[in-house]
Amino acid sequence: MQSAVTTTALRREFKPRKRGLDPITALDDVSLAVEPGEIHGLLGPNGAGKTTLVKILSTILTPTSGTATVLGHDVVEDPGAVRRVIGLVFGGDRGLYTLLSARHNLEYWAALYGVPSRDTGSRIDALLARVGLTRRADDRVETYSRGMRQRLHLARGLVSDPEVLFLDEPTVGLDPVASLEFRELVMALREEGKTIFLTTHDMGEAEAICDRVSLIDRGALLATEGPETLGRWITAYERVEARGVTDDAATMVSGLPGVMSTQRLPDGTLRIETAVTGVVRPIMEALLAAGVTELGTRPPSLEEVYLRVFGDRGLQV
Repeated sequence: MQSAVTTTALRREFKPRKRGLDPITALDDVSLAVEPGEIHGLLGPNGAGKTTLVKILSTILTPTSGTATVLGHDVVEDPGAVRRVIGLVFGGDRGLYTLLSARHNLEYWAALYGVPSRDTGSRIDALLARVGLTRRADDRVETYSRGMRQRLHLARGLVSDPEVLFLDEPTVGLDPVASLEFRELVMALREEGKTIFLTTHDMGEAEAICDRVSLIDRGALLATEGPETLGRWITAYERVEARGVTDDAATMVSGLPGVMSTQRLPDGTLRIETAVTGVVRPIMEALLAAGVTELGTRPPSLEEVYLRVFGDRGLQV
């Protein structure tokens, strides 16, 4: 099966404003594949290259070298074909005309995308209903909340009924309720077979809705895995959690070979992190010998993987 989106050794450099300085590398030989019908997350700190990659894939920027295709269409050689099969949604107010109503915004974008006039009205009505804006369809966008504006952004991105949808930090600035509503809309699109490429700083969001996640930093792709298995990418890192551990037993465990740290959580659980693999069994045997009966292993969450790879640079939770 052909991948929906592919990049091969993709590189993008920007010339610095001051003469004599070396080019700034925004993307450094990025190669990835996004499969049809999946939600693929791209995670990284600010300045990692996420938006640059989305702009290249949506034909806003051209790469310095390397290739990128969307549904088999090369973004440089056939940008028109790419634009006909994609939708693009940015966070914030970019792309919306706030003095116009939601309906007029969608009519404008439908005309730009070449949607047949005979289909425009019914398609816009369906999109407004889908994103929950029917009752406010004829109100100016300037009167909308941030969450409503972002739902309108999604409707705009869908006005041409694209097969591939690029979402660049679409929930930035949204409150938890609005984020959840947007997330549900995105998951419904996946059920319809659309391919979604999502950049986000929200670790919970990525873990909840993404089928696979790619980590990017300083323009270089570091790993691509499913959210539930990405923790295995950090090979020298395992964790044991145990309840009912006495202070003496906790002190004993902290001195065992391979134990990197121990932490007492608010609910009394003792969290034990190892610096090397292969030492979990001796730790669990020692805890059982100390009378502990509630224990187990737990892989790191996506947020913890992110922090381990990037530190706290650009993380928002």
